[in-house]
Formats: sequence, C-alpha cells, structure tokens
Amino acid sequence: RASSTDDKGTVFSSAATYRANGNGEIDLKRDPSLSGRYVGVEPMGLLWSMTPDSLHKRLQKINALNPFMVKFSVHEETGEGRILAEATNERILMGDGVIRVPVKEGNIRGVLFTPPGRGPFPSVLDLYTYGGGLSEKRASLLASRGFLVLTVALYGHDDLPKNVKEIHLDYLEEAVEFLKKQTKGSSKKVGVISLSKSGDLALSVASYLPDVEATVWINGCSANVVLPFYYKKRQIHSALMFDLKKAIPTESGAFITKYVLNNPLAEENKGSLIPIEQAKGHFLFVASEDDLCWDSKAYMDQMVERLKRHGKEKFESVSYPGAGHYLEPPYGPYCRSSFNVVLGKPALWGGEPKSHAAAEVHMWKKIQDFLRNHLSSDAAQNRAKL
Repeated sequence: RASSTDDKGTVFSSAATYRANGNGEIDLKRDPSLSGRYVGVEPMGLLWSMTPDSLHKRLQKINALNPFMVKFSVHEETGEGRILAEATNERILMGDGVIRVPVKEGNIRGVLFTPPGRGPFPSVLDLYTYGGGLSEKRASLLASRGFLVLTVALYGHDDLPKNVKEIHLDYLEEAVEFLKKQTKGSSKKVGVISLSKSGDLALSVASYLPDVEATVWINGCSANVVLPFYYKKRQIHSALMFDLKKAIPTESGAFITKYVLNNPLAEENKGSLIPIEQAKGHFLFVASEDDLCWDSKAYMDQMVERLKRHGKEKFESVSYPGAGHYLEPPYGPYCRSSFNVVLGKPALWGGEPKSHAAAEVHMWKKIQDFLRNHLSSDAAQNRAKL
C-alpha cells in the first residue's frame, strides 16, 4: 500500500497485490502486480495509481520546499492484513543546491528557481498559471534538471487581485525581460512552458515577443480563451467563449466539457485566433487524445496545418492515446476529476491511469530534450557550426 497527504490535507492512497519469491522478496522492476489498482510490471504503479479519499480532488503541492511524503506499507496477503513492514519515502521537488527565491519586482509575482553551479543555464518561463495562485512543482523539478525557471502568477497570489477580467501581454513581457537579465541564464533567448489555458498565453508570448526561442504547448487551445488579451493598453485578441449548456453531466457529479468551447475557426471568432506563424522560435505541441476538458488534439492539428500553410517548419507535435487533460511531470497521482474554475463545478479530465502515466514519462523527457536543444549555449554553437 502507499499513501500520501497533499498540502490541502487530502489523502491519496493505492494498493497492489504481489507474490514474493522464496526469500520473501519483491522486485517492482521484475515482478507483476496480480491485482489491485493496476496489474503487470509497473515499478512506479503505487505512485501514479493513488486516488484521493474524496471525489474531485487533484494533488496540491503548492510550495516546492515541502517534499512529497509517501508512506509505503507491506501487509499479509489479505488486503487489510497485519503490517509486516513500513517506510516513508521523501520525494523532494528541489534537488540539492537548487535555490528558490520569491520574486516581487515591478509587476511580477512569482518564484525563481536556479540550479546549482555557475551556469549558464537554459532559461524558461513556466506559465502554470490558470486556476489562481502559483504552482511550483514543475518549475522546481525543471530547475533540478538544469534549467533556470521563473514561474509567475496571474492572480490570486501575494498582492495580486483575486480575480481578473483581462490579461495583459505586458506582464508576461516583463517576466521574459526579468529572465533575460539573470546572470546565470544561457543566452538572451528564453523558453516558455504551459498547460491548459496558459497554452494560449504561451502562443501569444511566442508570437508577439522577439526573444522566445522555444515554446511548449500542452493541451491548450489555438485561440485566446475566456479572457480578452491586451498589449500596450490595446486589445489584441477577443476571448473565445463557451456554451455551458453543452457540458455533459456524469454520475459522479463531474461534467464533460469537451464540446463547450465555441469554434475558433468560425468567422465571428477569428479575432481570438493567435497568429503563431509570426513566431520566430520553435514549438513543441503536446496533446492528449482523450482530453475531456476540450479537444486539444483538434486544436493542435489546426495549428500544425496553419504553420504548414504559411511555410513554417519550426515545430514538433506529439499526441498520446489514452491520456487526459492534466499532463504533468511523471509519477504523481492520476487526476480523474477536479474543480474547474471556469465551469464553477467539477470536471472530468479524461484518460486512463496507466496510459496517462506512460504519456507523462515520455513527455517529460521530450520536453527537456526540446528545451535543451533550442536554449542551451552548446546547442546554439552546434547549430552555428552546422
């Protein structure tokens, strides 16, 4: 069994049944689970198969200083049997030597993570922003792998307003300029990584700002969604809106929202489409084929077609069958459903736990390779030589 309590007090747990060998040993890399939350050889299965003790909860790790504490226990063969052994695993989010500095400079509110060593390090702006507040998990894990990462909040953090009615590119531009000033950054070029709503923010940053060399878009939209987008006090994109009457209720109380967004390609919504063909840098598009939040695979296909139509070749795309909306760094609990801030109700995110977990493992490596390839000083020198 495995169990863990997140920063909001929700308990996540999992269980699987194994058969020990003659020495009473189990090797998770070799031995299959015979029953439980998963079956087969899944060395990290006890982690990704954990589920919350109440409906519609997603693991919340707000501050990277707090490790992910997991209690493992071994029981006699009956599921609730006597505990034979137990241990606690401290899964840290910040590697040794990573420096975490809260940022409150100008309009920027966020946290900067700097890897140990002299650098220079590839610089990345993490737009894990929608839903209020700030999430440090992905930024701290990237920093632990050699990236200089600034994660910023749009609202609901520090002295920022609790809610916003519009979003300004000026704020994101200020964050990019802040990153470029960091002495341990590898160059004057930066990368951007996003997820969900922040995907369209990342597209706009890449399309309108000159120093964005690499953009990772994960399960976003091809158009500016929900809130109008401004730059230098002028609206540059209207908001693609939605029809909540198209939300599909389920027995669990969560809703499927895959079809609630209006069509971004319709004539009346053209003002929300982001002109990604203007971008100077490279894109990595990542889409889950079973995303129930919205049709991210269709939006990715639209963007690929748009770039090809404009003769652009600086993009990669990957899609994952059986994966749901919240693709994150691997080995955390799969999230089936949680509160959707736009819907104001719980939403089903889609996917199947085993396939989703495998997608996260593949994606996490691909993202790091992509960012290093286009942002590191070594990569720039190699491209120049070629």
